[in-house]
Amino acid sequence: MVKQLDENTARPLPDHVGWRLWQASRAWQAEFAEAMRTAGHGWFSESRAGLLGHIPRRGTKQAALIERAGISKQAVQQLLDGLEEEGVIERAPDPEDKRGKLVLYTPKGRAALNDGDRIKLDIETRYRAHLGEGAYDVLMAALRALAEPRARS
Repeated sequence: MVKQLDENTARPLPDHVGWRLWQASRAWQAEFAEAMRTAGHGWFSESRAGLLGHIPRRGTKQAALIERAGISKQAVQQLLDGLEEEGVIERAPDPEDKRGKLVLYTPKGRAALNDGDRIKLDIETRYRAHLGEGAYDVLMAALRALAEPRARS
């Protein structure tokens, strides 16, 4: 017996907000990653971006990064190794913990962050033009409301 895929069932799948949020998020991430590579950051990928988003501009303790990233210690280590090889981050001894490491941005990493800020604003400008100012403002207000903890109860 062959298992049928969801797309082959007689009943249509629901068109739900989670699916639409996921699609919009994936489209944004792909657009951002492509723009970063076009801006000269060939090392940039969505998986690396997912980790960079957890590293404050002032740097962070590697142990704290592992907690925040929500992925395995080995996965964080592998991503950091790649970013360090690319010259985006560096690891330095943590003066508060002899066994610990600090993860810090290099000048190349800070330049990528600056390009990322510019690219995010460019994407936002295109979204505003596509949706119109009023609809964009409503979208942002709705997303903020959904992100509030009470919205999940």
